[in-house]
Amino acid sequence: MKIKNYINGKLVDPQSGKHLDIINPATGKVYGTIPDSDARDVALATEAAKAAFPEWSKTSAAERSRIMLKVSDLIGENLDRFALAESTDNGKPVWLAKSVDIPRARDNFAFYATAILHESSETHSMGEVGFNYTLRQPIGVAGCISPWNLPLYLFTWKIAPALASGNTVVAKPSEITPATAFLLSELCIEAGMPAGVLNIVHGLGQKVGAAISEHPDIPMISFTGGTQTGATIARVAAPMFKKLSLELGGKNPNIIFADCDFDDMLKTTVRSSFANQGQICLCGSRIFVERPIYEKFKNAFVERVSAMKVGAPTDEKTKVGAVVSEPHMEKVLSYVRLAKEEGGTVLCGGERVILDGEFKDGFYISPTIIEGLDYNCRTNQEEIFGPVVTITPFDTEEEVLMMANSTKYGLAATMWTSNLKRAHRMANNLHMGIVWINCWLLRDLRTPFGGVKESGVGREGGFEALNFFTEPKNVCVKL
Repeated sequence: MKIKNYINGKLVDPQSGKHLDIINPATGKVYGTIPDSDARDVALATEAAKAAFPEWSKTSAAERSRIMLKVSDLIGENLDRFALAESTDNGKPVWLAKSVDIPRARDNFAFYATAILHESSETHSMGEVGFNYTLRQPIGVAGCISPWNLPLYLFTWKIAPALASGNTVVAKPSEITPATAFLLSELCIEAGMPAGVLNIVHGLGQKVGAAISEHPDIPMISFTGGTQTGATIARVAAPMFKKLSLELGGKNPNIIFADCDFDDMLKTTVRSSFANQGQICLCGSRIFVERPIYEKFKNAFVERVSAMKVGAPTDEKTKVGAVVSEPHMEKVLSYVRLAKEEGGTVLCGGERVILDGEFKDGFYISPTIIEGLDYNCRTNQEEIFGPVVTITPFDTEEEVLMMANSTKYGLAATMWTSNLKRAHRMANNLHMGIVWINCWLLRDLRTPFGGVKESGVGREGGFEALNFFTEPKNVCVKL
């Protein structure tokens, strides 16, 4: 696959003439190239987006909705093709991409395409004196930078509300997983999206991402990725007074009380620990279990996890595919070694898995469970972002709240209990942006999504995203 940039409605090569290899993590082999773009390509994309903004911002909501719904329909029609591309890029099982990633990308476009048809404005009466009303207006060119773990899912979650709001976009997908963003650009051409409205520039973060963050004609940045990169973007963007939405890292607690529905909890905890090879910012990587059921949970959890098949993404029986790259695999395995140094015991997994045939050089790690660690050790405080979880017993609500809230992150928490009062009490005291009670990753696209502390700034999802990509204007009328 030779991927090209999508600038001003056309698929084009980078200004540098240089390209970068893309590696299939399931095989460890090069399968294509992407543009090695730089600030020149970002400048061209921004110029195109800026030129397209006046017309697109004045286009009726109904017409913007029609074009975006066409894109949504085309994603659905190309489900198998997109799922295979996502799996090839990311290493995840094809069945997972087909059931989660691509349908969600389709739905992101559909949700925001229809949401703009139901927007309403605020009015504030001052009696006989007059009244005020609020306009929400698009801002200009939006810079959207997305990560590699859920490539098209999170890419579309940014660009869809930006476009729906009447903004134009310069977007950068991860250089590690660029394929579905490229396929999306082909669908945008097919759907008749006007030239310059959406521009996709491929390349390295330190070149393309930095150029988007620094460009004076891009007044807002929506970024999902690592906390350190988010801090770098904030240092650049803040003095330029750009609007920022940063969805960053997580080290999420999964709190299990003895009165839970054990079977439902166990099934869901396996999924919340290792879905997408643990490479979801919402995965529950720190599992806290009330002491009366700790041994029962440990034995059942280890048995379930040990039986999970690590295999080729194309195998429908595979539960754990490849992690995204060799450097990431080495990082994850280094944390398993660290856990042992910190006194932890590996109950299962913790090793690279070597498959046969064409997949023998792929980047596979067996799902890993570790116990015996202090809550405040590095393994329990730092984001690993792989198929590694720790389990820890607790005795009281106060103790588990302290441990759950102890990290620098505050993205999401999961809690299992049949005690309604405790559920609400704990949810109120967990310092997180999202709390799931007796479920995990049960998503409603209307709700605000984001974290506190070093898990980010701002909220995505629903009308929160539409509000981010617009500016409110108060109009006061004297009677």
